[in-house]
Amino acid sequence: MPSAGERLKWIKTSLGDKLRLVAIEEICYFQSADKYTSVYTRDAQLLIRTPLKDLIKKLDPEQFWQIHRGTVVNARQVLVVSTDADGHVTLKLRDRPEVLPVSRSYAHLFKQM
Repeated sequence: MPSAGERLKWIKTSLGDKLRLVAIEEICYFQSADKYTSVYTRDAQLLIRTPLKDLIKKLDPEQFWQIHRGTVVNARQVLVVSTDADGHVTLKLRDRPEVLPVSRSYAHLFKQM
């Protein structure tokens, strides 16, 4: 496992029976899915076998922010931060159509925006 100074630069993912090497800056977000973690890029949803809690330790905390128990987003992908009348925060990303919910425990990351 890389030390704090050694962050991931590439992730080896699988798509069906094919392996794909993805540069870390191409990743929009990660989402835990049972024993796997889904890796979302602009054009694909890929899988890795690394649990999200282990992956977080290898990611640059300046670039990747945990926004939910099971979701980590590339901060450079955040296009719009919205808060509804009940105080729920959601994110719209540059390169993905999904709107991602931010849990209350991570909403403070977006108060300054």
